Amino acid sequence: MLEPEIPHNTGNIIRLCANINAELHLIKPLGFTINDKNLRRAALDYFDLSKVFIHDNLNGFLSENTGNIFLTDSQANTKYTQCKFDMNDIFVFGCESKGISTEVLDMFPKEKKIFIPMYPNIRSINICNSVSIIAFECLRQNSFEF
Repeated sequence: MLEPEIPHNTGNIIRLCANINAELHLIKPLGFTINDKNLRRAALDYFDLSKVFIHDNLNGFLSENTGNIFLTDSQANTKYTQCKFDMNDIFVFGCESKGISTEVLDMFPKEKKIFIPMYPNIRSINICNSVSIIAFECLRQNSFEF
């Protein structure tokens, strides 16, 4: 059985992170196979400029990353533009089809859950676009000091 390769969106997010000097943390289970060959192909010529980390689970990620964490959730009450972001903030995005699990969302206070306003009755924004919107708002608020 062939294991699924890294989705195109992940390659775009890797490229975005390289362009804004951001780290990308992937938390298992991923839903695709990650190895150097797949990662290099997905990241194109941005592989050597990328800072990609893979964590076995959320608890492992949280134990190593204790900064200010925001979770993106379409059901949140706070627009991303209502927050003051710092360049060391951490943004968590869920799977494009399911979002962040309720179990994970329940671990954080409501003021740490943010959303991107969308036209009513539209399911979601592409994850790479969502990451771009939030990342560039953080950069804008911090005068694009990479």
